[in-house]
Amino acid sequence: MERIIHRRPPAKAQKTALRLLRTAAYTRVSSGKDAMLHSLSAQVSYYSKLIQNTPGWVYAGVYTDEAITGTKRERPEFQRLLEDCRAGKIDLVVTKSVSRFARNTLTTLEAVRELRALEVDVFFEEQNIHTLSAEGEFLLTLLASYAQEESLSVSENCKWRIRNDFKEGRPTFTRLLGYELQNGKFIIVPGEAELVRRIFADYLSGKGITSIRKALLSEGVGISQTGLSKLLRNEKYAGDLLLQKSFTADHLTKKKTKNTGQLPMYLVEDAHEAIIPRADFNAVRAEMARRSARYQPNPQAPPLYDLSGKIRCGTCGAGYRRKHAAAGSKYEKIVWICKTFNTLGRDHCTAQQIPDDILRAKLAEAGGLEGLQEIRVPGPNRLCFVYADGRLAELPWQHPSRRESWTPGMKEQARQDALRGHRMREGGQTA
Repeated sequence: MERIIHRRPPAKAQKTALRLLRTAAYTRVSSGKDAMLHSLSAQVSYYSKLIQNTPGWVYAGVYTDEAITGTKRERPEFQRLLEDCRAGKIDLVVTKSVSRFARNTLTTLEAVRELRALEVDVFFEEQNIHTLSAEGEFLLTLLASYAQEESLSVSENCKWRIRNDFKEGRPTFTRLLGYELQNGKFIIVPGEAELVRRIFADYLSGKGITSIRKALLSEGVGISQTGLSKLLRNEKYAGDLLLQKSFTADHLTKKKTKNTGQLPMYLVEDAHEAIIPRADFNAVRAEMARRSARYQPNPQAPPLYDLSGKIRCGTCGAGYRRKHAAAGSKYEKIVWICKTFNTLGRDHCTAQQIPDDILRAKLAEAGGLEGLQEIRVPGPNRLCFVYADGRLAELPWQHPSRRESWTPGMKEQARQDALRGHRMREGGQTA
């Protein structure tokens, strides 16, 4: 998609010789600790006074992000700052240093280049750089590269500390249903522990994960089927710790990767008080394996359909799946149905089924499959087709009447039934 940059209209000629610059500051700390938040408060105070006491500057605000790492793009105040710059509300942004602005080269340069195109200057105090100056971009590229190396160094140090904790048998996470982490030790939370025991007992009594989830949802306990499955497999409920199940492969994206042998795992038995007796925990694992083997699908890969994974429910956010409705009857047809509605019923999602033939017809009307990114179902009898090139096609649809969907054979059968009923009535018989 072509990127559109909104430029500010040229300012009207000023009667005074000095152009007043609408100046904002951006501050950030990368930890939520009290000391860091105090530092943030001090920065806000400092920049407010600096802007208001500098001749030629007009105060346009201080934008602050708390406890959000500089490698992430979703910093809300940073994004708000950019939006205000695009709206023509700011001429100059002041910030402490390149590393406070962003810690990877790409994010820094993308933001600065966009602001340069908007004729918004960024001043980095520590490096004494104005990005609108002739040497600004060259120096900024070098400094931003150093900032990225700094981020990598910090990331590697964190990884070393976490992996060393794993070797010592110390967990690094802080929250798990039924437990809370206190001084590096899992301590049972009684009310939550009762819920965990109930889930294990229900599964051993023969209930399935879907049935357990329905009961929990009816009581206001929100947990996904995947979450329940993981809970029933979690060794921590038997008092053990299996550490380093996943790891962070990229210090920029922070994306977690499942550990399938890339790094060592560490098993600590009887590390804390168990919620589930080991015999019951092992029984649940055996039962899960038995059910899995019993309902194991055909070893051949299931058929993949061209629209699988592309349809999104606007009511609950779940995906749609392909299904044979009224299977085995004369009304059997292929439909696409919301996974939540199909699994949990109308109480949890009221989305409609969409007949496959209608969906295909509307897809052709919208522009076909090529370049299709997503099909949204925003509400009853509405479809929104989203394409990679930015096109959006929102189209209405209607269910055909049942009579319109009949085959010639079905119509002939209905005609014969009507004639037979008519003859019976003429003969004075009761149908």
